[in-house]
Formats: sequence, C-alpha cells, structure tokens
Amino acid sequence: MSLARRYQKDPCEVVSIIGDGAMTAGMAFEAMNDAVAHDADLIVVLNDNDMSISCSTGGFAKHLAAIWERGESVNVTDEGDAYIQPHPEWTYNSRLHCAATEAADNLFKAIGFDYFGPFDGHDVNQLVQVFNALKKRKGPRLIHVYTKKGKGFAPAEADQIKYHAISKLNTVSSSNAAPKYSDVFGQWLCDEATQDQRLLAITPAMCEGSGMVQFAKQFPERFFDVAIAEQHAVTLAAGMACEGLKPVVAIYSTFLQRGYDQLIHDVALQNLDVTFGIDRAGLVGEDGPTHAGAYDYAFMRTVPNMVIMAPKDENECRQMLHTAYLYNGPAAVRYPRGNGVGVEIQQQMTALEIGKAEIVASFNEFQEEQISILAFGSRVSVAVEAAQTLAASHEVGVRVVNMRFVKPLDGQIIEQLAATTSLFVTVEEHAVMAGAGSAVNEYLAQAQIVKPILNLGLADIFMHQASHAQMLQQAGLDAKGIEKSVELAWSKLVQSVS
Repeated sequence: MSLARRYQKDPCEVVSIIGDGAMTAGMAFEAMNDAVAHDADLIVVLNDNDMSISCSTGGFAKHLAAIWERGESVNVTDEGDAYIQPHPEWTYNSRLHCAATEAADNLFKAIGFDYFGPFDGHDVNQLVQVFNALKKRKGPRLIHVYTKKGKGFAPAEADQIKYHAISKLNTVSSSNAAPKYSDVFGQWLCDEATQDQRLLAITPAMCEGSGMVQFAKQFPERFFDVAIAEQHAVTLAAGMACEGLKPVVAIYSTFLQRGYDQLIHDVALQNLDVTFGIDRAGLVGEDGPTHAGAYDYAFMRTVPNMVIMAPKDENECRQMLHTAYLYNGPAAVRYPRGNGVGVEIQQQMTALEIGKAEIVASFNEFQEEQISILAFGSRVSVAVEAAQTLAASHEVGVRVVNMRFVKPLDGQIIEQLAATTSLFVTVEEHAVMAGAGSAVNEYLAQAQIVKPILNLGLADIFMHQASHAQMLQQAGLDAKGIEKSVELAWSKLVQSVS
C-alpha cells in the first residue's frame, strides 16, 4: 500500500499493526526487508504482549524480552528525533546505558528500520504524541509497544489462552457430550508416542487448539512449537524424517495452505515418512472463511505419494491416525472442528487397509433401481440419515459408502457398485471443485463407466460466519439438504428415462 501510494504521489501515511506472535511468520520479515530495500514510508506498530494464542516461543520472543530488560526506551522528540530515556517502570541498569543509535541496536535496526520504544501500549496520550512526532520522519519506522492481552476484562487477563477467541455460550450443557476431534488426536498422539520413541510432534503455535497440551507436558523433549511458521513446521518434519524419526505435524487445514510448497518439495517429492493431523477440516462456524478448511482434498490429492483419509467418526479418526503413522510415506488424516458423533472409541489401535472403503448402510437393497451415495468424512452419518428417508419415500434402493480414503480411491468398490447403480452421488464437506467427488468423476471417466453422477459439496464461494449447523444448512450438506438434492436429481433421471 505504501509503495502504491508513493507511485500515485499520495502523501498519506501507511501503518501496519502486527503482534509479536505473528511477527515470527516468514512473510513479515520478507516484507520488512523489502520495505527497507524500497525505502518505503511505512510505520510498523509491533504489539508485544508476549502472546500468540499461548505464550510466544523462540529466539524472537527472547530478543524482545532482552529489549525490555535493558531498562531504557528510544523515545522521540516533537521534531522527530530519537533520544534515550530510562523507563520509569523498569530498574535502570547503568551497564546497559548507551547512545540513542546503540539503544536501538536490535533486529529491526539491523535490517534498516528506525526503532522507537518500547512504549506502554495502553497509554493513549503518549502514543498520540509518538505518532504525531514520527509522521515528521520518512522511511521505514517501527514503534514497539507492550500491552497486556485481555486488558480491561478481568477473566481474559487471568486466562489469556482461553479467551483468545470465544464463541457464543451454550445455555444448555451436557456432561455426556462426545469428545472433540482435537482431543481424540491429542490422546492418540500420547498413546502412539508411548509405544514408539521415534515419534516427535510439531505444531505452528496451535498447541491448545490441536489438543496437544497433555503431550507437551508428558513428552516435553519430543514437542516442538515452532511459532507461527507453517512453512518451517513442514520442512522441520521433513528434516526429522530424513534422520529416521517419525514426525507428526498437527496443523489446521487452512494453515497447511501456507506450507504447500514445502509439502510438495520437502516431503512428498522425497516420499518422506511424515504424518499430518489436519484439524478444522470443512466449515468452521463462527471462525469464518479465513479458517474454513475447504480446499485440502484438492491441493493434496494432486501431490504424488500422498495418502489422504477422512474419518466418519471419532473412533475411525483414532484408527486412521494410527494407519497414517504406520504408513511409510506422507499421509494425512483430515477431521472437522468440534465434537464427534458419540461412538465408543476403541483403545486398541488397528490399522485400516489402505484405499479400502466400506458400505455402511443399505435400504431397499432388493430394488432393481439403486442410488449409491459415496460419502466422505463428516458427511457419512448425515448421508445415512438422508438415504433412509429417501428409501422410505421412493421405490428405490439407496446404499451409503464410507469412502474413508480420498487418495488412493477405492476403485474396486466403485466398479462393483456401478453394475447395479442408476445414480451415483458424492457428498463431502469440501469444495466441489477438484474435491473428492471430482476424484470419483475422474475414476469413472478413466474406467469408461458412464453413469449419472451428482456431486454435493461446498459451492465456489466464501461462506460467511454463522454457526456450523447453519452453514451446513446453507450449503445443502445437512441430512435434509442432501435428501432434497438427491430427490431432485433422481426425479429428473426418472423423467428422462420415461
């Protein structure tokens, strides 16, 4: 924006505000480096609260702490000149006293930014003075402010991790609620690590969200929080796999998109043994389009050597994670946000046959006309519900297949079903375009099997915030929506035949 405004001879200031947790992402440093190269008129405000979702980690966090501990700040005069002042809240250390240019001797100054701070980010009057003064300077400038996460709301100040992001409160709670998929992953991770000393776990600043708190406590020497650095997380796993270890990367679907190049070149190209636990797959309710995991089938299934699984429930999730871990190569299990469907979780871990689907329901199975619903992951249970209603209201057989694997696809069961199927339906909580349904289409075309097929999934739009149930309803991916779409397709097919 700054370079664009300068090109258009617009003198307006551009201010970028970034947290200390997000500053660890590679693009932040790439942009700062480029801002210096082009001498951009840019003010960067570093909001330093020593937190990401949880506490900040890594060398950069230590660097910021060292700046604080110096006991001095780089202030600015009304004319925009830098000067040193001891910070009244800190103990002054004469050994650390230095000239104004040396006091800013830090990472930001090293790459060419003018550094000012640290300042109290809650002192609005002082910040107004600082901003007014710094507008008189040109070039890349950084203002370092320290704040308290959750400031002004006592519960958030006391529990900064819990209140990082809050949803609507449920007025009715149940102690019998099914476990969250993230907790299923976390328990599997601990259980698998107990059996295999080679397992190491990696997260890009998503320890709590990915259900890894217990693992971090139980196996601290095997837990690696790399901060908000998804690209590094994937390549770090590749390096560990090169040394004969078995890394597990816990990552949200939407954030794996950032590490796609590394997934291809550093993991899959070398066919390295890395397991990916992909959380928040599909729609994510109030978290909105930035966090929706709508594209992982598409971007992963085009990559050679990848195995991709999607569980129908929490028990199958546990078994699939075990399957992925045992598989000698890159394998991913993608599972949704929130709770499971409430099935019993078998503690015994049993590997599934790679690329093998299962028929989970069959209604009116002796009818000559048959509809085959190929369901993936979270849509299996609702597909069964829709199939039961369809079979009851129409003289047609309806069977539901839990496809389990997006890659490799179970072509054998597709060909077997094709002999008696009048209409194929694919259902997935993923973009229709290039998704699992597209994989079925491609298989049928390659096998020269000509059958009517209906692909149900997410449309080519970004869906806005709503509850998960509301979003599924809008997308037509709840039981009623699936039933309605299949019923319409079936009616058109019957009419065309008659």
